[in-house]
Amino acid sequence: MKKVGFIGLGDMGMAMAKNLLKEGFDLTGYDLREEQLRELEAAGGKRASSPKEIGGAVDVVFIMVMTGKQVHSIISGQDGLLETMPAGKTIILTATIEPSEARAAYEPVAAKGIHMIDSPVSGGKGGAEGGTLAMMAAGKREVWESQQDVMNAVGGNVFHVGEEVGKGQTVKASLQALIGSTFTAIFESLVLGSKAGVEGKVLYEVFAASGVSSPLFKNCAELIMDRKFKGTGSQIKTMHKDLGITMGMAKEHGAAMFTTSAAYELFQSGISMFPEEDNWCIVKLLEQIAGTEVKW
Repeated sequence: MKKVGFIGLGDMGMAMAKNLLKEGFDLTGYDLREEQLRELEAAGGKRASSPKEIGGAVDVVFIMVMTGKQVHSIISGQDGLLETMPAGKTIILTATIEPSEARAAYEPVAAKGIHMIDSPVSGGKGGAEGGTLAMMAAGKREVWESQQDVMNAVGGNVFHVGEEVGKGQTVKASLQALIGSTFTAIFESLVLGSKAGVEGKVLYEVFAASGVSSPLFKNCAELIMDRKFKGTGSQIKTMHKDLGITMGMAKEHGAAMFTTSAAYELFQSGISMFPEEDNWCIVKLLEQIAGTEVKW
């Protein structure tokens, strides 16, 4: 059985690490937070004191952090993976960062003969807990094929989207345009119906039976009507960051993003007012403007 490392034990990372443990992998994790390391140990994993310690001890390591700067530090910084990781091992980058950041992170990795799979994920906390994440994996096909066992332990749909590192991030940035725009359309439609005097239960039942019904809609609408805006595993800071990546890529390639740019500005307003809450908190901003509240 492979020895697996996992760096970044937040809501998503911890759930992914636990699924790897359930599948019997020998797993060592690292996080800056002591409470996360204790939780990993309670689940049967081992702790490391640095990425450097993990690099010399595993066959493959997942990186699940927030920013490209963090990824660079974990791989190439002091006490980073490259200080100890030998040629032939594999890094699976499941963090969502800019495509250019993924390519830059890969350069010193490739120079040392280490493999990398650029594979951001989608599916949120629920997908991470259920092992059903969609994984957008880019890298050499033979490397991707060799890591199907660990990737299938955390993902329900593992797509090979290209040979070039950075392509996974490109697909993810495109997907986030659709997800972010869908979120804001859900928020606005529920607030409109509520303001016009329709009960939330009616809106939910009709929308859920229509052509736009989806797990995304149902989960989002239920959380809004239950007034759950924190601790749901979908922090607004993450989506705001991801949409910023999307808009940067659009500018780089000259793509017009009318709907996504409006969604990004709404998320900017939401994070300014509710920086520690989850995506659904934006509905509270729209409710304040309309003078209503979306509820069952």
